Order: sequence, then structure tokens, then C-alpha cells
Amino acid sequence: MHLPTGRQELRAAFKRIEAELPPRLARAMRWLRHRDSRLIRIPAGLALIVGGVFSFLPILGAWMLPLGLMLLAADIPFLQRPMARFANWCLGLVERVRRRRSG
Repeated sequence: MHLPTGRQELRAAFKRIEAELPPRLARAMRWLRHRDSRLIRIPAGLALIVGGVFSFLPILGAWMLPLGLMLLAADIPFLQRPMARFANWCLGLVERVRRRRSG
């Protein structure tokens, strides 16, 4: 039996996230994930992490920290599997809440 690698799990998690986003944001996410966007992705990930640390300020929020880690995980192998599992857990939580609300 072949187990998925951390990179494969992360790619699948990103695709699930993109399916939840409006088309314009999904395109931006796909562009950021692309190999050629690395010089943008890493600083963007770091900026989001710093913004997440300062989530007590207006506009900045705790949502920025996991998103920044997800972007960095695309380039840091030891983050890939944990961030993919975290993203899938969050998406599962969103799905459960939606099901409860719809009856």
C-alpha cells in the first residue's frame, strides 16, 4: 500500500481550500502555490505569520498564522504533513457546521 507523501497531502488540502474560495481568490492561491512563485510565497508566508502574531490589532487576525504556515509548508517538507492535516481538520469542521445549520 502506498501512503501519500506530505507534499501530496498538502497539495490535496490546498485543492480542498481552493474549492471553498471564490474563483478570484482560488486563482490567487493557485498562483502562489506554483513553483515559480516561490520568491513571492515565502515573504508572503512570513508576513502572514507576523500578522497572525499581532492578531490583537485591527484588521490582522489569527487566521493569518495558519495561512502563512500553509504557504511556507509548500517549501518546507517537515511542515507539509502537519499543515495538510490541520487544513483538512479545519475543512472538516466547516463541513460539520454547515451540515448542522442546514438541518
